[in-house]
Amino acid sequence: MKNMVFTGGGTGGHIFPGIAVAEILIKKNLADISWIGSSAGRDREIVETAGIKFYSVPSGKLRRYFSLWNFIDVFKIIGGFFSSLFLLKKLKPDVLFSKGGFVSVPPCYAAKFLGIPVVTHECDFSPGLATKLNSRVASRILLSYDETANFFPSVVKNKCTVTGNPIRDGFFSASPEKGRSFLGIDSSDPVILVLGGSSGAESLNELIYGCLRDFCGRFIVVHQTGGKIPKLPREILDSADNFKAQKRYFPVDFISKEMPDVLAYATIVVSRSGAGAVWECAAAGKPMILIPLEKGSSRGDQLENAAWFEKRGAAMVLSGENVSREKLKEAVDSILDEKSGRDLLNSMAAAALELGGAESRDGMRSSEKAAEILMKVSKGKTE
Repeated sequence: MKNMVFTGGGTGGHIFPGIAVAEILIKKNLADISWIGSSAGRDREIVETAGIKFYSVPSGKLRRYFSLWNFIDVFKIIGGFFSSLFLLKKLKPDVLFSKGGFVSVPPCYAAKFLGIPVVTHECDFSPGLATKLNSRVASRILLSYDETANFFPSVVKNKCTVTGNPIRDGFFSASPEKGRSFLGIDSSDPVILVLGGSSGAESLNELIYGCLRDFCGRFIVVHQTGGKIPKLPREILDSADNFKAQKRYFPVDFISKEMPDVLAYATIVVSRSGAGAVWECAAAGKPMILIPLEKGSSRGDQLENAAWFEKRGAAMVLSGENVSREKLKEAVDSILDEKSGRDLLNSMAAAALELGGAESRDGMRSSEKAAEILMKVSKGKTE
């Protein structure tokens, strides 16, 4: 059995795909897995819930703009490097697998220093700064999109392999009835699932609160808030409480192991467009209304992810001036229009399922392909 260390975090999108790969290796009794992540956020909770040993290291954010925090975070990054060095010497892994996020950089460079091979995976359409840095010390770079390789210099492209985005097995065997049971819903009305990410999204939450009167009159709303409840007028909060009592509105701080079943039960999804969320929705065959973080609030990766899925007919995108209660209501109504026989709902669901289907081009799931590559690298094979 091989010994592997995974690293990454900051958001669920940097963790859940790694867990999908770890599930394959553990299920087949191929490797013992440990995880190095951040002590902040939900990293430890998510990883340990999956039954994986978790170790935290100091982590500083990598910013591309001037900030006094950059000076402070330099020391955190240095501390993260030496903490990772100590952990990796102790754990003695055959390979380090990075899922990105700023916390992954110190472990990757510590692994390189110790002669431990590094494999990194990029979920987004364009590589983030952490992946660009990690690619310099990686022996293999795994990608979700074919086009992503074009963002790397030619000397790095030969290390790139498109595996797709690893999805946890539970999404391919999810039960809508289990999702209904978990939520305690007894209505047959369409279900709108709102996802703001593992750490929530205040502006998206506020948008949904503003639409509750309309939505809950016709649909069921399941809302993962991430704990980020915006400051709202009392009448809106009272309205939310009223719909909650009527079992028309189901706010949940965070959905973890039940997410595959809840997603299977949903009719449509309103979400940010982090890579993890869009690929999981695609695997479940769910039409998406995507409200990506704009440039300035992010590096623009969510806009790219959203555009890719919209172009292929699996999503509608609201961005910029189109982000409003009225536009969101119009988008929901166009998909759930009973008069049209819900043709758009069905066509978007089919497009999503085709993109997120269980099989990759090699007849293997993305998680299986990534696991296979990790095994090869752990045995000293780079091709």
